[in-house]
Amino acid sequence: MRRRVLAGLAMLAVLTAVAGLIAYLTRDGHTVAQPSTPNTTGTATATAGAAPSPSASEPIGKGSVAKPPKTTDPVVFGKAFAKAAWSYDTRRLSQDQQLAGLKAWMTGEKKYADWSSVTVQVPTKTLWKQLRTNGQYATARISEGHIPAAFTAALNENPGAITTAYVYAVTVTGTQSIAWDGGGAGAESRSITLAVQCRPHKRCALSGIAPGVSP
Repeated sequence: MRRRVLAGLAMLAVLTAVAGLIAYLTRDGHTVAQPSTPNTTGTATATAGAAPSPSASEPIGKGSVAKPPKTTDPVVFGKAFAKAAWSYDTRRLSQDQQLAGLKAWMTGEKKYADWSSVTVQVPTKTLWKQLRTNGQYATARISEGHIPAAFTAALNENPGAITTAYVYAVTVTGTQSIAWDGGGAGAESRSITLAVQCRPHKRCALSGIAPGVSP
């Protein structure tokens, strides 16, 4: 099986050195839940104004995924990516266009890029079409982002280990608001742990998404 960059981030709580993190970063295996479908029962409804609504006549393809920020701060980058990943509009973009937009955030270093951990965060083509039929779209509000305590402790014990990949763990929390045709809407709290590569004097890029959330 293809070696994946991020499986070890689920073990951040037991890491004792950054060298251990880098070793775990190349282990196999992760699972991430697919985004939820519309709540058509109306048990979690709100006004249609919960998220911005484009013109119904606007053709698909007119929207876009947010661009990566020009930053060398892994937390700033992580918060921006989480907002982009939790935001989508099936009325404006196809699933391929959504994926292409997120791909622009990835590191160009294949050894440290786990694209599959990102793609599983996006609805499948079949589900995307169903969501588009319902006019579903989502926006995100970011509450905070930070370097997990276990990662900081490991880095303090062995500062030089980070210089292999310059991949930092970043945990982001926020709220995703979802709305669909007929005035239905809902919101849920979201948390995610990312692996963000920030080499010296270069802009940060995404390595991938961890299978679990590290506090």
